[in-house]
Amino acid sequence: METKDKLLAEISELTLKIENEYPELYVFLDEMPNTLPHEDEPDLDIEALQEYRESLKELIENHEKQH
Repeated sequence: METKDKLLAEISELTLKIENEYPELYVFLDEMPNTLPHEDEPDLDIEALQEYRESLKELIENHEKQH
C-alpha cells in the first residue's frame, strides 16, 4: 500500500519534471480540476493523492505524444 509521504514525493518529482523539462505545461497545474487543496491543513486522503499523481503523469504523457 502506498503511503501519503511516498505519493507526495512522487507528486513533487513530477511537478519538478514539468517545471524543468516542460515549462510550457507548468501554467496548467493551477488550472487542473483535481489540484490539491490550498487549505492550511487539508484533509488529503490516499485516493486524492493517487488521482492527482495520475493526472500529472497523464499531462506529461499526452504532451510527449503530441510533440
